[in-house]
Amino acid sequence: RNMSSAGPEGRKKMRECNGLIDSLVYYIQGAIADHEPNDKATENCVCILHNLSYQLEMELPESYAQSIYMQRRNISSNDKTPGCFGTRSRKVKEKQQDTPLPEEKSNPRGVESLWHSTLIRIYLSLIAKSTRNYTQEASLGALQNLTAGSGPMPFAVARTVVQKANGLPSIRTMLHVSHPTVKKTAVSLLRNLSRNTSLQSDIAREVLPDLVSILPESVPGSDIVCETTASICYTLYNLTQSSSHNARLLLSADGIPKIITISMND
Repeated sequence: RNMSSAGPEGRKKMRECNGLIDSLVYYIQGAIADHEPNDKATENCVCILHNLSYQLEMELPESYAQSIYMQRRNISSNDKTPGCFGTRSRKVKEKQQDTPLPEEKSNPRGVESLWHSTLIRIYLSLIAKSTRNYTQEASLGALQNLTAGSGPMPFAVARTVVQKANGLPSIRTMLHVSHPTVKKTAVSLLRNLSRNTSLQSDIAREVLPDLVSILPESVPGSDIVCETTASICYTLYNLTQSSSHNARLLLSADGIPKIITISMND
C-alpha cells in the first residue's frame, strides 16, 4: 500500500508485476463473497488499486493506448484544484464521449482489470457494504480516478457506473456520511460523472436534491468542505447548463438561495 503511492515509476512497476493486480482483485472478491467487506486486508487491497488507478489514462502502456485511443490525448495531471468551470468546450467533450471502447474482455488480466466492469462493480459493492471509511474513500477514489480524464475510457467507466451497474444509489448514500473526506470524494466522483451529457438526466433525478441538501448555507471555513462545495457547484452547473428540466429541479430543491449566498461572498 505504501509502495503504490510512491509516484509514477512505482505505479508503472506494480501495474507490470505479473499477477499482482489479479491477486488483489481475487482477494477482494473472496472477502465480499464471505461477507467480510470490513477487514483490514480488504482495505489495503482497495487502497492499492485506488493508487494504481491514479492517472491511469495518461500512464497506460503504449500497446493499450493504441488499442483504446485513436491518438494519445493530453490530459491535465492536476485534478485537485476546486475550480468551477472547465476549459474544454462542450462540443469537444461530446465528441470524445461518442468514441467507443473496444469490446470488453470477458477474462481481463493485469492492468486490463483496472478499468474493467468487474472491478467497477466490486468498488460499488464495497461502497454499499463496507463501513470502513478508508475502504469507502478508496473505492470512491478509484472510480473518481477512472472517470477523471477526457478520453473514451473515463466516459465508458461513467456509463458503467450510472447505467449498467446502477451505482448512483450507493454513491448518494455516501453524500450523507459524517466523514468529510468520504463525502468530498463522493462529490468529486459525481462531478466527473456529470460531465457526460448522456448521463445528466439520470444523475439529476437521482442525486440533485441530495447535492443541494448538503450544500452549506454559507461559505465554509474548512478546506475540505470548501473543496466539496466547489465540486457541488461544478456538478450543478454541468447538470443545469443545457437542461431546463434539471434547472427546474434545482429551483424546486431550493438550491438558488444557497448558491446566491455562496456567490456573494468574497
